[in-house]
Amino acid sequence: MDPPNLLLLLLLMFAPTINAQFPVTHCGSTGNFTANSTYQSTLTTLLSSISTANSSSFSYGSFNASTVVSGTSQTLYALGLCRGDLTALSCRACLDVLASDIRRLCPLLKEALLYGDNCVIRYSDASFFGAVATEPSYVVRIPYNVSSPDTYDAALKKLLNDLWPKAASGGSLRKYASGNESAGPDMIYALVQCTPDLTEKQCSDCLVIGVQTIRDCCARYTGGRFMVPSCLILYETNNQFFDKVSQPLPPPPPPSPPLPPPSPSKGADVLPPPPALAVGNSNSTRTVIIVVVTSEVVHEISTAQSLQFDFGTIRAATDNFSDSKKLGQGGFGAVYRGQLSNGREIAVKRLSQNSSQGEVEFKNEVMLLARLQHRNLVRLLGFCLEGVEQLLIYEFVPNSSLDQVIFDPLKRVDLNWDRRYKIIMGVVRGMLYLHEDSRLRIIHRDLKASNILLDFDMNPKISDFGMARLFELDQTQAETNRIVGTHGYMAPEYVMNGNFSIKSDVFSFGVLILEIISGQRNSHHMDNNIEILISYVWKNWREGSISNIIDPFITSGSSTEIERCIHIGLLCVQENAASRPTMASVLLMLNSHLVDLQVPLRPAFYMHSTIEFDVSSTQDYNSRVSEVEGSRNKTNQFSRNEASMTELYPR
Repeated sequence: MDPPNLLLLLLLMFAPTINAQFPVTHCGSTGNFTANSTYQSTLTTLLSSISTANSSSFSYGSFNASTVVSGTSQTLYALGLCRGDLTALSCRACLDVLASDIRRLCPLLKEALLYGDNCVIRYSDASFFGAVATEPSYVVRIPYNVSSPDTYDAALKKLLNDLWPKAASGGSLRKYASGNESAGPDMIYALVQCTPDLTEKQCSDCLVIGVQTIRDCCARYTGGRFMVPSCLILYETNNQFFDKVSQPLPPPPPPSPPLPPPSPSKGADVLPPPPALAVGNSNSTRTVIIVVVTSEVVHEISTAQSLQFDFGTIRAATDNFSDSKKLGQGGFGAVYRGQLSNGREIAVKRLSQNSSQGEVEFKNEVMLLARLQHRNLVRLLGFCLEGVEQLLIYEFVPNSSLDQVIFDPLKRVDLNWDRRYKIIMGVVRGMLYLHEDSRLRIIHRDLKASNILLDFDMNPKISDFGMARLFELDQTQAETNRIVGTHGYMAPEYVMNGNFSIKSDVFSFGVLILEIISGQRNSHHMDNNIEILISYVWKNWREGSISNIIDPFITSGSSTEIERCIHIGLLCVQENAASRPTMASVLLMLNSHLVDLQVPLRPAFYMHSTIEFDVSSTQDYNSRVSEVEGSRNKTNQFSRNEASMTELYPR
């Protein structure tokens, strides 16, 4: 593929991902404070007060506080705003998470702002209470066209123009309004809100700008979001827009005396809608999101354009791709360790220049990983395209991959049972996120020890999404006519027939959990013979020789818990995919010993099959191939063009 066309494709793929990459971070430019200073301790105390405050204080969906920095003339100010339909408990939880994130993502900075999915938080050493702030802004739209654009636009205009005056006229504790409006075959659900410190006129001014911006960017699409520090507007064509766990807010205090609301045109003249970063052809359904970033404070990966790193920057960070910086080598190319000029460490995948398979993996991994964010998934920071160079830039994970630890007789001494159990639980949570909890449904298809990276605290992070596939919501399985993967981890139905599903990932997880417990690879030498791990575990399980399965380096820990994990591993590697549990069931079984476990059936022993398939090293990334895929879903056809962009379906 020609690099400019590939760049356009990547920009199109990255544009919709920002909506999933919460929190959206804007770190201030007004200066730093000193580490371990009174300023820092005061800020920590101020933000920590969110978690200790009584939940009833969040009943109106906001938080504000200020405190003097001891021994100085400075005052710190903090404000949080939640979606008005959140419960008080949910609001406090949301703000508490952002309060923790803002200290981590904007360390030692005197001001910062974070937009979350359901709340916003900001702090500064300059007072912002009672002042309208419309920058930095964050505007996105859902990637689906409505069926009747003119009807929808008129209904959206009517709904928002009905709501913003109601929100603006709210009292000093709450400025919020929500409602719905029929738009032909669609129903629009919306909410509008201001921070409660604003006057009615200030709130009106902010929301009028938001209404105009939403109509300019998003009126022909099934959802949109406008967020600025002082107000927000959200709408969707989704009957679950208002969360089922939400509850009616307490009635607001009597409103302040009404002020004449400004007209939309007048408000827009005072402060016109900010310019938008438009990607691609605006008439195409492939143009999935507009992102608006007007602040001078530009976060490293806040826009699609800034996700592209300069090649010179990456070359310098890796000492011109020095062999001394190389972390590994695979069929697609090499992985290097690097350090950016700001001191941040990164991992860089450099695709082989003559690898057409690498280009397929490159586009697939970018498209998927950029849409995902979870503590147990490796984080994609960006990409680089220059000439024949194609690079993927990730967060650096310092403790290498699990296979480099669990199969090393010296290193695995440090892996006591508690650490191994922590790794197992982290992988389960990451896989559950992919299968059920993210906005997408993703089948990884290459879960193995070398694709589990370990951070400084030995938390696992699932990596390498080059073989991963999107599933639609009602899709149960798909098939491929070319099998690629890693020997020993692939489910029998995938090897024999090319069928894959979430249960294929469950099988791989079962192999992985048995490797973690035994300290042995899925195929290993035993008494000068090659022993298949799952058959070895099954044999000893049936004979009651559990101690033969457990790594002798595990010298402590609950024997009941270890045996239960072996039992769960055997349930996951059963030959019949329908008999295997889901990842949600696995998590439940691990979390509660009150859940009875079924007796596992005979596991799959497909490894002796003469079916031809690609085998990759268990320590390297796999070579990738283009695949022709067809859905077995009764209502949908999966994409048959590997290089095409698959539309994403929110949950």
